[in-house]
Amino acid sequence: MKNLARQVACGAALAVSLASAEAAASPNILLVIADDMGVDASPCHARAPKAASMPTLEALCRSSMVFDAVHVAPTCSPTRAMMLTGRYPSETGVGGAVSPRNPAGLDPATPSVFDILSRDAPGYAAALIGKWHLSPDRRDTDHPADLGVPMHFGPLTGALDSFMEWEAVDAGRSVPVSGYATTVLTDRAIDWIAGQTGPWFLWLAHVAPHTPFHAPPAALVNTGLSDDPGAIQRDPAPYYRAALEALDTELGRLLDSLGAAERANTFVLFIGDNGTPARVAGPDSRTRGAKGSILPGGTHVPLVVAGPGIAQGRSAQPVAGTDLFATILDLAGAGGARPASSFSLLPVLTGRVPSGRDAAYVEHFGDSPIRGRGSYGWSMVTADHALVARDGQAPELYDLRADPDLRRDLLGSGTGGAQATASALMELRVDYLGR
Repeated sequence: MKNLARQVACGAALAVSLASAEAAASPNILLVIADDMGVDASPCHARAPKAASMPTLEALCRSSMVFDAVHVAPTCSPTRAMMLTGRYPSETGVGGAVSPRNPAGLDPATPSVFDILSRDAPGYAAALIGKWHLSPDRRDTDHPADLGVPMHFGPLTGALDSFMEWEAVDAGRSVPVSGYATTVLTDRAIDWIAGQTGPWFLWLAHVAPHTPFHAPPAALVNTGLSDDPGAIQRDPAPYYRAALEALDTELGRLLDSLGAAERANTFVLFIGDNGTPARVAGPDSRTRGAKGSILPGGTHVPLVVAGPGIAQGRSAQPVAGTDLFATILDLAGAGGARPASSFSLLPVLTGRVPSGRDAAYVEHFGDSPIRGRGSYGWSMVTADHALVARDGQAPELYDLRADPDLRRDLLGSGTGGAQATASALMELRVDYLGR
């Protein structure tokens, strides 16, 4: 693994270079998370034959860097913990979706991106609007603040019972909320940004398109879907896509609310937090996995980064969820050390130089038995190969370019060179974990 001091020096130098080139030492940073959006649901990626209508995201992709090899945890809590702390699940203990059945939440003593930003870039205002899902105690409304979040509004838990009538935490208090969740969160984001007089970082974590599947307000979509529970039960896929379309409409409203100068000085990062649920995933989800599975279908998500000085195009650079931590801090020009498990994407964003990461490392574990077709275990994914180690099974190796549906295990079939490739990835995993 790259020497930590070298990583810090490289990131700091690139941050200074970016700021000098754009004469924008203190850009704004907007991180938008779509809940349960795998790469197969993204209109900017080839594996989306039935993608939702998302013109705002598509326009963003045309003016940004689109990453094609991004792998995160197959459930939301560990991905959020990785982005928040820059550490792998085995380092934080958050290995699966936090719940009473799986109560390992994020330790408040863990330094977060909000802590580091406050310490090393003190001119930044910061907020987290939207889903939290990192505390196993539904009553622990101070958990975001304990992890350095200066302002949080949104659901504390993983899912809503209804997108129209729901509960949020507001300044440490639980409050009932009436109104479509995607719209309410967007309204809060617009109002918060409007109140800032200096540079800002906003973590906007939408609940959509997570269940419950539903028909969004007609003003946000062009689907004409019935809100009949029977229709939703029979075929939830159109409702999943409609929730994404509504999210895209509101993302457009948020971006349009920024003045021209502010928008030109704002980095926008859009990412999914895990793979698409099996009920609404593509027809190949049985072979390549879906949400909850350590197979790439459960971990492969879209990532789009736009902003001043960002090179436009596509990148095959492997990216892990931990990498957003160092990337956000480098975009803000924050100094200080980074966890060795977080590789900044700034080299890629500014000049198509590799980040230093050779494979995305993914882990999934927990105290409760796995549900459905999900799986615990770990994987190492490059732009070319996926080495998957599901608990209780022999490791599997797949050629992602020749076999994107993961139908042929190269190790199981004895393909020449497969063992050498798998051994190299296993050695790299050991290196990443520092053991």
